[in-house]
Amino acid sequence: MLVLTRKQGQLINIGDDIRIKIVEIGQNFVRLGIEAPKEMPVYREELYEKLKQLNKEASQLDIEKLKDFLEIKED
Repeated sequence: MLVLTRKQGQLINIGDDIRIKIVEIGQNFVRLGIEAPKEMPVYREELYEKLKQLNKEASQLDIEKLKDFLEIKED
């Protein structure tokens, strides 16, 4: 892990496409601004973990029960 010390207003570049700016520093928080390409999703860790969990659960659904629930008829 790379650990950096930055002051408010300073930037961190990741590759050519991602910039992180230190927007505000408070007593118990740091506010970051992140510029990244629209096709690159940026998530808070807790949201990212929840999305992974939901995707895993969705992949384990019984497709036949789901079809019945949605009343999908196959020809």
